[in-house]
Amino acid sequence: MSNPVRIAVAGASGRMGRMLVEAVLRDPETALHAAFEREGSEFVGRDPGEFIGQSTSVRITTDVAAGLKGADCMIDFTRPEATLLHLQACKAAGVGMVIGTTGFEEDGKAAIADAAQSAPVVFAPNMSVGVNVTFKLLEIAAGILNSGYDVEIVEAHHRHKVDAPSGTALRMGEVVAQGLGRNLKEVAVYGREGVTGERKDSTIGFATVRGGDIVGDHVVMFCGTGERVEIGHKASSRMPYALGSVRAAKFMRGRAKGLFDMQDVLGLRG
Repeated sequence: MSNPVRIAVAGASGRMGRMLVEAVLRDPETALHAAFEREGSEFVGRDPGEFIGQSTSVRITTDVAAGLKGADCMIDFTRPEATLLHLQACKAAGVGMVIGTTGFEEDGKAAIADAAQSAPVVFAPNMSVGVNVTFKLLEIAAGILNSGYDVEIVEAHHRHKVDAPSGTALRMGEVVAQGLGRNLKEVAVYGREGVTGERKDSTIGFATVRGGDIVGDHVVMFCGTGERVEIGHKASSRMPYALGSVRAAKFMRGRAKGLFDMQDVLGLRG
C-alpha cells in the first residue's frame, strides 16, 4: 500500500508486543513506525523485527515523544500506569491510540475519555474479533433468556495475569446485565466460599482460574430448569488480539477524535 497506517507499538519486546509487531509487519495496509520499551530494558536499541526473523528500519526506544513524530497510531497492551503516560504523549502529539490494557480504575477510564476529546481512541477490554462477536451473541441471548435463567461467568488465564476477573469477563457481565435490565455493580458476585445460602435470582456470578500458560478462556452460562445455554470463546494464542488491534488502528484513519470500542470497529453497534 502506498500510504500505509503508520503504527507505533508499546512494550514491543513483551509477549503481546511481539505479536503486535508481527501483525503490523504482515499487514500490507500498515507499517511499523516505532517500537517502545521501558527504561533499562535489555531490548532498547534492537530491531523489534528480530523476534520473528525479520529486519526493519525501526529500533526499540524509550523516547516516546520522538517516536510518535509522524505516527498515525500507537497500540498499547502494557500496564495501566504506563498506558496512561503513553496516552498523554499521544494526546500531545495528536496521535490516535488503540488501548488493549486492562485493569484501569475509574480515574484512568476518565483520563482515556478526556484524551479522546482531542484524538481518536479505541479502548476495549478485548480486541479479538471473535470475542466481540461473542459480546453481540450475549446481548441477543440476554434479551431472550431474561427470565428463569441464572447467569454465571467463568474465565481462565495464565498465571502471570495480575487482574481478576479479566476485563473481558467484566465486559461480558456488563453486556448481560444491560440485556437483563440490571446494574452489574449491584448484582455481581465475585467468588463464593462457606455457607452462602441459596443463590439470589438477580445475581451474576464470576469465577476466576489462573494457571500455566492459558491465553484466555471465557464462558457465560445461562442456567435454566432442565437446560443450560453456554456462550464462550477460547483463545489458543495472542494473535487474535493483535489482529483485532491492527484492524482498530486502520479504523481510526481519517478520524480526528472520539472514543470508540471494537463494537464500533466491527460495525456491531446496535
